[in-house]
Amino acid sequence: MNPASAAALEARTALFGGTFDPIHNAHLAVAGEAVSRLGIERVLFVPAANPPHKPGAAIASWEDRVRMAELACASDPHFEVSRIEEHSNPSYSIATIEKLLALGSGPLAFLIGADAFADIRTWRRWQDVVRLVEFIVVTRPGARYDAPPNARVCELNGLDLPVSSSAIRQGIARGARDLPIPAAVLRYIRERGLYGAEALYGASEA
Repeated sequence: MNPASAAALEARTALFGGTFDPIHNAHLAVAGEAVSRLGIERVLFVPAANPPHKPGAAIASWEDRVRMAELACASDPHFEVSRIEEHSNPSYSIATIEKLLALGSGPLAFLIGADAFADIRTWRRWQDVVRLVEFIVVTRPGARYDAPPNARVCELNGLDLPVSSSAIRQGIARGARDLPIPAAVLRYIRERGLYGAEALYGASEA
């Protein structure tokens, strides 16, 4: 690991991209830590319409994933959901960053897990990504990455949140009820019958 650690972030807006399929409590906890520990004033959740590194990976529709994110973020004034990737095909990070900067959202930090950051040299125009944003890299024990030259990196460490969207989808399919997702999101999933919820929970429990 060789982070070019930033003493302080210039950015006050953090871009937090992902499939959010569905959004869950660990996503919200990471965003909350960026606000409370790093002085971020706004976390902009950006559900990916068509992530190029995970083609066809999303189970729920883009609109459903956006609505779930909006429900999850509604109670926190620091959280906002962006629809900037609507109709994006595919959803390259550099295109999203340039759109947000053109709309006056800069300077930007990119909130990203250490595993994804380790692969940044595989991204389209990654040098421009590094030039245009700061990075908040969420680390966990054993995480390893090699920061690209000139990358401005601030680590968000000490978070051990073993929650995944895939595990939540499996839990929903099994009929589990104690799931690490906001209650409003679970209600939406039941109402929409997402991830096999309709057959298991039934409309009467929506």
